[in-house]
Parts: sequence; C-alpha cells; structure tokens
Amino acid sequence: MAIQLADVMRYFNQGKMQWWGWQDTSAGEVYSNLKLLDDTATMPSEDEVNTKIAEIQIQENRKYDYPSIPDQLDDIFHNGLDAWKATIQETKDKYPKP
Repeated sequence: MAIQLADVMRYFNQGKMQWWGWQDTSAGEVYSNLKLLDDTATMPSEDEVNTKIAEIQIQENRKYDYPSIPDQLDDIFHNGLDAWKATIQETKDKYPKP
C-alpha cells in the first residue's frame, strides 16, 4: 500500500480537527494544493511531509512483510529465538529505516 499525502497530514497539528484542506479539488492531492483551514495550525514544509511519508511507508511495508504473530510464536517455540530474530532481520534489512 502506497502512503499518500492525505495519509500523513494527521501527524501534523495533532489535536486540531479539519486543520487542512485542498485549494482546488480538481488540482489533485499534491503539496502545492494544500491550504490551512485553521488559523492556529502550522503548515508543515514539503520536506517534513515527504520525510513522514517515507517513515510511514517503511512501517507499512514492514507490517505486511512480517510473519503473523502466531507464526512468529510458533517459530520461536520450534526453532528458538535466534531463528526468529533471523526471520525478523530479513524484513528489517529489506525495509531499512532512513
């Protein structure tokens, strides 16, 4: 699942409801089309937004790549902690944090 601009906007100005919107809905969901709806909100920079998109994308990629919790517990029980760590490390290496 690809993380979009609208997916990350909730991480900025937390506690404020409906603090941002689109200037023109036909112009697309791009940073340059954002507008503040709340005068007390602070607009994040495009770099801050892109950094947050990348961070959340890594979390999402890892979430869908890790084995299920029951499978992880089964792995630990049957193969030990070191085997489980190796399995988890594969995902961490595949999707490293920036």
